[in-house]
Amino acid sequence: MIITRRRLLVTSAAGAAGFALAPAWAAPPLKEKATYKVGFAQTESNNPWRLAETASMQAEAKKLGYQLVYTDAAGSAAKQASDVNSMIAQGVDAIFLPPREDKPLVPVIKAAAKAGIPVFLIDRDVDHSMAKPGEDYVTFIGSNFVEEGQRVAAWLAKAVDGKAKIIELEGTTGSSPANDRKKGFDEAIKQWPGMTILASQSGDFARDKGRQVAETLLQAHPDATAIYAHNDEMALGAIAALEAAGKKPGKDVMVVSIDGEKDAVQAIIDGKLGCTCECNPRFGPKAFSTMKDYAAGKSIPPYIKNDDNFYDSTNAKEVLASAF
Repeated sequence: MIITRRRLLVTSAAGAAGFALAPAWAAPPLKEKATYKVGFAQTESNNPWRLAETASMQAEAKKLGYQLVYTDAAGSAAKQASDVNSMIAQGVDAIFLPPREDKPLVPVIKAAAKAGIPVFLIDRDVDHSMAKPGEDYVTFIGSNFVEEGQRVAAWLAKAVDGKAKIIELEGTTGSSPANDRKKGFDEAIKQWPGMTILASQSGDFARDKGRQVAETLLQAHPDATAIYAHNDEMALGAIAALEAAGKKPGKDVMVVSIDGEKDAVQAIIDGKLGCTCECNPRFGPKAFSTMKDYAAGKSIPPYIKNDDNFYDSTNAKEVLASAF
């Protein structure tokens, strides 16, 4: 089999220009320039995590003197796909994208690659059977969502002595955080036969939707002793649902979550939330440094991990001031 290759101009660490061979199917190259016009297609701005992510991206672009073309899809995958298409039409140099869902976003990721615009996925990945890192997009920068679910499961098991009847509030259907946080948690609790999931339903990562779903599931399963939410917003909604039902979160029902936002850390201090595994939203520095490394011809791995902290009653007070 003959594999066609193209020549890409790269620059070594010493600054000497040269040529390197890259597969024809490699993601589009990015020229080294003093400044760039970069697209950032945000999914929504309805919660502290997203606001912190956007602020970090905007701050880093301003620091570097780059033009940032920012859009907000307002929770619509179709709108986000349209936003990416608009960025392609504007001829941006690169695109940062947290894909809300796989199916609507994969075609525009490939359209950007076809147009010669490298895409960097941040915060959310896509199904690799549909789009591949290093080919359709450069890399995925984000947390290990499976590990987040595992860490929360281990904390909960210890807190309840391996016995719990659990309601699970899932994130946005089809999103990589929801898929992987469910996988990590569900598989981890198999180590403890006394921990069972009574019901699992999407709350779409939203506080009010999480409250509504929690109310419904608590009515159907009044014997629940724990709630695992895929993010803090849904956990806070679940806490409101528990209180409305006359139950004490943290005592009658243990609530655990993921994200590490300020309201959740405060809920830990108040005794209403057991723990939250941080999912770091401050992508700006790492995202833009990765883009610059790519432009310089450096090898970029298909996955770049964000390191996350873990908060419970042992450290919540000391981290509250720095939480987002």
